[in-house]
Amino acid sequence: MILVTFLGMDGRETHAHGIEGARLLDVAQAAGQPLEGTCDGDLACATCHVVVDAADFARLPAASAEEEDLLDLAPNATRTSRLACQVRLTAQVGAITVRIPG
Repeated sequence: MILVTFLGMDGRETHAHGIEGARLLDVAQAAGQPLEGTCDGDLACATCHVVVDAADFARLPAASAEEEDLLDLAPNATRTSRLACQVRLTAQVGAITVRIPG
C-alpha cells in the first residue's frame, strides 16, 4: 500500500492508502476529497487538479503535453501541479503528499 496525504483547502491533513497502479484521482475520491474528475480521466477537463509537494514532484513521470495544456487552464496552477487522473501510484513514487487547491 502506498500512503497518500491530502492537504485540504482548510489545511487539514487526510491520509489514505492506494494500491500500486491506482490513479491518484480514484484514491482521492474514495477518501472523500473534493475532486470531481468530470471527464473520468479522458484529459478533457482540469477538475482533478492537485498541487504535488515539491519533494514528491520530482519522483513522478513527466506530464504529457495534453496534461500540460489543461493545467494551463486550471486556476491556481503551480509548477508542481498535476491532474490526479494522470498520476499513478507506484513503488518508485512511494508516499506522496498533494494539496487540494482552492
